[in-house]
Amino acid sequence: MARGPKPLGDRALTAAERQARYRARQAGTPVIRYRRPAERRSRARRWHDAVAELVALQDDYGAWLEALPEATRDGATGQALQAIVDLDLGEIIAIEPPRGFGRDGTAP
Repeated sequence: MARGPKPLGDRALTAAERQARYRARQAGTPVIRYRRPAERRSRARRWHDAVAELVALQDDYGAWLEALPEATRDGATGQALQAIVDLDLGEIIAIEPPRGFGRDGTAP
């Protein structure tokens, strides 16, 4: 049965003593905090980028479907690829998102 390290003294440390020792060990260590970069694109630009990504993915899936052997096109993978290729993205492409009262930056 594995147990933690044995106490240094006659008794176990209290929670406050353990915390004080931990803080003393960490005193010289710099704290590194990572921040995500701020999103600089406007909502309209993000919309157009997302739609362009959908169109590109649909083209990729279409190429995958064309590369499938004829015998496997009736399987689950072929049916899923066909469903993606059959999606009509024309309505989504035609949508122009509303402007944000001057907060969305320049026109896309």
